[in-house]
Amino acid sequence: MFEYLSGLITSVTPSYVVVDVAGVGYKVQVANPYRYEENQKAKVYVEQIVRDNEQSLYGFYDLNEKNIFLHLISVSGIGPKSALAILAGQDLQGLIHAIENDDVKFLTKFPKIGKKTAQQIILDLSGKFTSEGQMTLGEAPVAFSSGLSQELEDGLAALESLGYSPKEISRVKSNLEKEHLKSADEYLRAGLKLLSK
Repeated sequence: MFEYLSGLITSVTPSYVVVDVAGVGYKVQVANPYRYEENQKAKVYVEQIVRDNEQSLYGFYDLNEKNIFLHLISVSGIGPKSALAILAGQDLQGLIHAIENDDVKFLTKFPKIGKKTAQQIILDLSGKFTSEGQMTLGEAPVAFSSGLSQELEDGLAALESLGYSPKEISRVKSNLEKEHLKSADEYLRAGLKLLSK
């Protein structure tokens, strides 16, 4: 229905952004909300998904990201949230390389992606990206201590919203505390990198 929304980012949360278009605020779930800043004008490519009694907008930084998302949700066992969690690492070339080279280990590093699902992703999507010219290349919430910076807290909350377990987040939290990064986006990227090791 919608191809993109162009407007003002009025809110950034760990799992979504709000895009104000002509006075209407659209809640858009995105892989990495900290790519956006409040009061920033942005064009967010979107996909509307209707399931049962729920309508959701999923947003993407560019068309490549959107196309990969659409391919991922076409795989049995991959829903929109799992697809966003995969995209959150922002290593699209690494993802495509893993699919094209049967790298199950790379794919199982993402939350809720087991060996069978990883194999299904490879089976369903292998060869899909190289044929497109531009593509060649639920547990308890995590308790964050009050001594953490707001940026680190937001980064950890974003990891949780992507489906990482409290145990996984706790495993990388101490390393992230030592980093002293400047933004939630940087903490999210660093956390995803640590979790993928």
